Amino acid sequence: MNKQLKIRHIVILVAPDSTLLTTVGPLEVFAKTVDQFNLIQDKVDFNYKTHVVSMENTKLINTSCGLPILTEGCYDEIDYPIDTLMITGLARHLEEFSMNKMLEWLKQQSKTIRRICSVCSGAFILAEAGLLDGKKATAHWSKNEELAQSYPLIDVQIARIFIKDGNVYTAAGITSGMDLALALIEEDLGQSFALHIARWLVLYLKRPGNQSQFSAYLDYKSIGNPSMRKVCEWILEHLREDLTVEALAEHVAMSPRNFARVFVRELRITPAKFINKLRIENACQHLIDTQFSLDEIASYCGLKTAENLRRQFISFMEVTPAQYRKSFQSSLVDA
Repeated sequence: MNKQLKIRHIVILVAPDSTLLTTVGPLEVFAKTVDQFNLIQDKVDFNYKTHVVSMENTKLINTSCGLPILTEGCYDEIDYPIDTLMITGLARHLEEFSMNKMLEWLKQQSKTIRRICSVCSGAFILAEAGLLDGKKATAHWSKNEELAQSYPLIDVQIARIFIKDGNVYTAAGITSGMDLALALIEEDLGQSFALHIARWLVLYLKRPGNQSQFSAYLDYKSIGNPSMRKVCEWILEHLREDLTVEALAEHVAMSPRNFARVFVRELRITPAKFINKLRIENACQHLIDTQFSLDEIASYCGLKTAENLRRQFISFMEVTPAQYRKSFQSSLVDA
């Protein structure tokens, strides 16, 4: 006889003109989990039930790409205990919404909800409700500066994929909502099952929250200044060398002072920090793709020693190289 499972209600709260993927991405992850629950139902005492709920008094929500979503109804019609609430991304400015009533509802619900989450610019709703005050949080990279300026009590993390601070989770966007959903499932059901769901969804490489939203490599590929693009390409091919500002400036026939000024203007980062990002990203790839020792990887990437690699890695990624390697290599093997 099958045991009776408790229900954990997962509510995805959708704003008008929301970005579609911030809704259907996490929804698909949880839906696939429910579909595969028979694999672990003897080990747990609960199952999920998903709900897509409107932020306004209408069931039909138009998304920013033009494809509408038919929700169950308005948030104020919810008559069940919410386990996890996920607020999707906004395509419009917050001022365009009339949401005082909804914000009050959110503040009340926050006292009993186990986990409160946002995806992309949905973080602005949590911020407006005061639920991010004093917490680390993130949003889409194009919105983080606005988030920090509009809500100075929030410790905005510029480039993170997602962040957990207490029971509040914020994800960058747009597909990072799927990364966050997988992390929530891993919390509840373990890494092995979360990776099983990732395989089904062809999310073969599960990104942790401390992974960057964007890479230094992609940053330089979009540079319009040909001299800066040229020197960035040269840096990538010479990471093992001693890359001083003087040496880089000489490579493009500029004075060191003018080179540093133009570099910061074009990339919005100093040469030293850019080089360090490239070296860390290069080390990440070696940790995943090879069995090289930390000393070998440090040498290949220009970080010289394993101790320096470890120190820089913790500063940038907030995990040790060994933890990063274990997480990613196990994901690849299991996938």
